[in-house]
Amino acid sequence: MAQAYVVTHDVGTTGNKSCIYRIGRRIELVDSYLVEYPLYTTPDGGVEQKADEWWAAVCSATKTIMARSKIRPADIAAMTFCAQLQGSVFVNESGKAVRNPMNYMDGRSTAQIDRYLNRGLVKINGKWNAVTTLRSLMITGGLAATPKDPLWKYHWVKDNEPGLFKRAYKWLDVKDYLILRCTGEYGMTQDSAHLTFLYDTRPGKLGWHRGLCNTFDVNMELLPPVVKSTDVVGRLLPGPARQMGLVEGIPVFGGGGDTSLTAIGAGCLDLYDTHVYVGTSGWVLSNVDKRMVDIGNFIASILGAIPGLYNYSAEQETSGACLKWVRDHLALDEIGMYLKAKHVVEKTDEYNSLFDFLNAVISKTAAGSGGVIFTPWLHGNRSPREDPHARGMFFNLGLDTGKRQMIRAVMEGMAYHKRWMLEAMELKIPRRERLRFVGGGAKSEIGCQIMADITGRVIETVADPQNVGTIGATVVCAVGLGLFKSFAEAKSLIPVKKTYEPQKRNRGMYDRHFEIFKKLYDRNKKLFTVMNS
Repeated sequence: MAQAYVVTHDVGTTGNKSCIYRIGRRIELVDSYLVEYPLYTTPDGGVEQKADEWWAAVCSATKTIMARSKIRPADIAAMTFCAQLQGSVFVNESGKAVRNPMNYMDGRSTAQIDRYLNRGLVKINGKWNAVTTLRSLMITGGLAATPKDPLWKYHWVKDNEPGLFKRAYKWLDVKDYLILRCTGEYGMTQDSAHLTFLYDTRPGKLGWHRGLCNTFDVNMELLPPVVKSTDVVGRLLPGPARQMGLVEGIPVFGGGGDTSLTAIGAGCLDLYDTHVYVGTSGWVLSNVDKRMVDIGNFIASILGAIPGLYNYSAEQETSGACLKWVRDHLALDEIGMYLKAKHVVEKTDEYNSLFDFLNAVISKTAAGSGGVIFTPWLHGNRSPREDPHARGMFFNLGLDTGKRQMIRAVMEGMAYHKRWMLEAMELKIPRRERLRFVGGGAKSEIGCQIMADITGRVIETVADPQNVGTIGATVVCAVGLGLFKSFAEAKSLIPVKKTYEPQKRNRGMYDRHFEIFKKLYDRNKKLFTVMNS
């Protein structure tokens, strides 16, 4: 097999990790480097980032790994991005962002969704105009059903910042903007296009739908060309090449969103292969061969990177973010001392040490956390109960509850929610007895065991679970370069490293706590609305 080096980027919620991979008889990580950037929140529910900070992180991280690896820039065969989805980046004719990009968590577009979707005599699910909803479902296979969807961010900018909106030339997602910075060319992959819910996803009809654009008052001239993940959008320009320590002319592939490329990097390449992801956010995703939607449980399928397959996905707003919250608010003193003793320097080392610490703490704490249950809805809930007002809580604290029980309860709460989503998904797909578990959360062995115990499934992990997004992006490059004839060829290169069998002794207790976990939402829904609307 021919060998090639590629550079891939994981553009996440709080940082970009740039990686160099060697593709040959196996997919080998040569080096990686993480550069963080902040989120900017506004009092009205806005969550923004700065386009130049994304770009600076991409350039700085790439330059670092190129210098450390000592690989000749001319030996890099391709580049692409795996990025957070459902961002909104408006750029002018020069390709410059006219305002701060709106992050997927931005939920301020309530007036806009109300105007276009939530009015009418006949409603579905007690919320959405029946005619509009059914038309969107028929054409796109889904619906822009929350204020966080890009369609409503489009209208929020149009309504609230008309001067800036008039300067917009194209409307892009995160990776599409970064590819534009790299190449000067416009393109949006099918997964991002699908999530605008203006894109016709019916077989044989793929393309922007003029009728939906008219219905939702969207200017089609702002929509970029749609490309496949393995298409070359353009080639690296001289200026960006210098900033990254690369050479000009490198092909830049379309890549994809984090959900679709994570599935590939997890080795889930066949029909109904299912994975659980814990990063800043979280999800459960299965490959399906037709469009599916479950309105009641807020689950839908979107076009992915693998031809002929859709990603049937249930999303959780805050997952690994709960562990960061634990670090910052429950365990900062202990973790700070631990990191100091370990002489941690790089962020990657800090995260590794964080999970080492959590492993030690949680493994010494009894299953069930002393009866304490945590709800991981720190920024609302998506699936299976869409609710921006939901919030986290510790239930059943007592005088004998300790900090370590609370820390374990957070890990268990994340797993309860994954089980809730998984069982909702399996109303429409076959039950899976084996699940791939990936993302930073899968670095914790006790976290993997908790996931197995609470879901009652065999949990499989891969060698590099925190880098599966960039592994998926690497596979995209390999297919695009012709090194692999198809995505299926990558499956043997992403083997299972370790499995975790569910422990029967904990099953009854976890089943009981899981039923209580679900009732905590149902019984507090109205109170969440009173407190947070």
